[in-house]
Amino acid sequence: MDWCKLSLLLLMLGKHGLCLQEEVCSKSVITSCKDCITSGPFCSWCKQLNFTKAGEQEAVRCDSRAKLIARGCEREQIISPQNKEDIKQKDPLSQSFDSKEPVQMTPQKINLILRPGLPHKFNVSFKRAEGYPVDLYYLMDLSYSMKDDLANVKKLGGNLFDALNKITKHAKIGFGAFVDKTVLPYTNTNEEKLKKPCDENESQCQAAFGYRHVLSMTPSRETFTQKVTEQFISGNLDSPEGSLDAMMQAAVCEDKIGWRNNSTRLIVLATDAGFHMAGDGKLAGILEPNDELCHMKDNLYVKSNEMDYPSVGQLAMQLEQNNIQPIFAVTENVKNVYMELTKMIPKSVVGVLSSDSNNVVQLIENAYKNLTSKVTVTHDILPDNVRVEYLALCDHRINDSPNKGICDQVQAEQEISFEVTVTADTCMMEKSFTISPLGIKDKLTVTISTNCECQCNDIEGNNRHCNNTGSITCGICSCNQGFVGQFCNCSVGNKDEGSIRASCRRQNGTECEGRGDCVCGRCQCHTTEQGSSYHGDYCECDDEHCEKYENKLCAGHGKCNCGKCQCEKDYQGTACECKISEDGCRTPDNSVCYGRGNCICNHCVCKGGYQRPYCKECSGCTSVCLTKLSCISCLGLSQSRENCNNVCNNSISKYEKVEKFNLQSKECHQKDSEGCWIKFKLEQLTGEDNYSAEILKKRECPEPPNVIAIIGGTLAAVAVIGILLLMLVKLLIHMKDLKEFKKFENEKKKSKWANADNPLFKNPTTTVANPLFTGE
Repeated sequence: MDWCKLSLLLLMLGKHGLCLQEEVCSKSVITSCKDCITSGPFCSWCKQLNFTKAGEQEAVRCDSRAKLIARGCEREQIISPQNKEDIKQKDPLSQSFDSKEPVQMTPQKINLILRPGLPHKFNVSFKRAEGYPVDLYYLMDLSYSMKDDLANVKKLGGNLFDALNKITKHAKIGFGAFVDKTVLPYTNTNEEKLKKPCDENESQCQAAFGYRHVLSMTPSRETFTQKVTEQFISGNLDSPEGSLDAMMQAAVCEDKIGWRNNSTRLIVLATDAGFHMAGDGKLAGILEPNDELCHMKDNLYVKSNEMDYPSVGQLAMQLEQNNIQPIFAVTENVKNVYMELTKMIPKSVVGVLSSDSNNVVQLIENAYKNLTSKVTVTHDILPDNVRVEYLALCDHRINDSPNKGICDQVQAEQEISFEVTVTADTCMMEKSFTISPLGIKDKLTVTISTNCECQCNDIEGNNRHCNNTGSITCGICSCNQGFVGQFCNCSVGNKDEGSIRASCRRQNGTECEGRGDCVCGRCQCHTTEQGSSYHGDYCECDDEHCEKYENKLCAGHGKCNCGKCQCEKDYQGTACECKISEDGCRTPDNSVCYGRGNCICNHCVCKGGYQRPYCKECSGCTSVCLTKLSCISCLGLSQSRENCNNVCNNSISKYEKVEKFNLQSKECHQKDSEGCWIKFKLEQLTGEDNYSAEILKKRECPEPPNVIAIIGGTLAAVAVIGILLLMLVKLLIHMKDLKEFKKFENEKKKSKWANADNPLFKNPTTTVANPLFTGE
């Protein structure tokens, strides 16, 4: 027996019972049948009356089917919803293509009603129809470096049709060309260069362009050859081309290209360079992202210079939505770039072109075989909380991912199957999704809903089981208004039911802590899984969850009561794990932990701040030099100890005034209430606040200040300062006068004096001449 048969046999054995997984019900808080069936895929509910024993909670009705039967529940009383499958459409697979639309995948429509968490499996079959139509769109790079390639493609048009006719008699072919955006830095924007971007010696050169659709899908080789012959080379500046722009338009402009609805759609991208992608448009100031819409006018992409290049993710999504499979016919120098691209674009393949593209026909033929021999089944966007996994049932299965099923080396007319597993994790309304082979139009529509309700077929009306004051709902009493209790045996009268139930809640928590039933305002506690009972006013206590030691409850030396161990005589500890002994806690003065801790399990458990092993020192406590200062100050000044009792609070059990210290403890140096420096030492005795003290008799008291000297000195200082200020002012005035006098002296020396009559001066002498005097 070979390994394949052995593996298949083991798989079948595991599937049919030898390796069955145990069904486990992982339940949490269960109060109803709905809570039960939604808590896990293997949880079942027993609706049998009187299934629960006295004191048991209704949650015991929820368990796996096997455990419920073992507890005495009859099989017909067990509620456990199962998945339901309803195939709405299952057309048979077509043998070959005829005038009708061929069926290559079945079924086409299926409705599933699932239980949350319970996986459901069904099979999908696929067979490629013989002679299925092929639409091939040849998208060619017409940058100047592809000059030789264009010449060969013009010659190979007939051969390309012959290759397609070998595949199918219903083949059509189209043609498109691309270069790059006609803006800097991709293309020279000089007016003459835009018209003729090739070398000056090149006579046949067409103007720069982004993407041009040349020929829609046609079955005519003559038309294809004619249109391709009319094409000429163009050019641009940088090496990467606008190939993603061209592929996006070829994918979304369905009517312009002429894609048929019932065909295998192929795009052959022929180039010798890399590609620009989203974000590169920023180099030219193009910030508007690609909108994934058709913008063709007069067979030209008119938004080339306005929108950025598409991202690889955008292109992959549009190719998948339009069932287009790309073939990258590229030269050796960019092969690795496009190999990486195929990892992000499903159902794509790379072929290596020769330097002049003379092998393009063989390349397309091989690429088509690779694409069609590999069948990949996957789904579109799934509803929330739904999981789908695939298992390919074929000879050459590829376990790439559980999210898709892949079969390789599939021959024409070979029927293969895929096992699909659908799981709904939570309750949900009716939703749908599609499953389809990549690159194929056929789809399976899966409509999914969930079954989260219990179909208990209860009899309506009051029931004797519920004291005729309530009805049966899946085995549990549903009480009428005014009645409460497990069997509706408590009448609340005029009281509000909410207030009665509130009295069963501790600190507004869960009713009876989820461990009992509220009956007439008091908790009736359930029994535990081990058979004992919960207890306490709110069923908050149990006697099974105390601390263990050596895997024994309370170490076998105590009794568990409400979560705490009550130890036997001579035992102690949280788990009664220690024999009572104080040997390890005895100090040199024969005390236990110096009175500052408790001896538990022969070790000191110290009170706050004190350090093990014997609680002798408290490293984190406030210094006793400060806390006992007021007491020491009082004792040092007072002649009687009784005068300081209120201050000391009996914390100093003995003290002594000494000339010289005898204690070895730390010396304290503090100011007392009179402002004198006092020195003392404290030694802590057994107990928390118990000290002995030695106080140095001699205090260091600073002499009081001389008031007269201070006042006299102050007055003298003020007088001296006043005199100095007056002298300073006098000096400044004197200096200013000297300066002015020197200035006057200098001006005096510079002045020049001259004789002149004062015009205001009148001579006091008046001379009068006798007019009659002749001088004789």
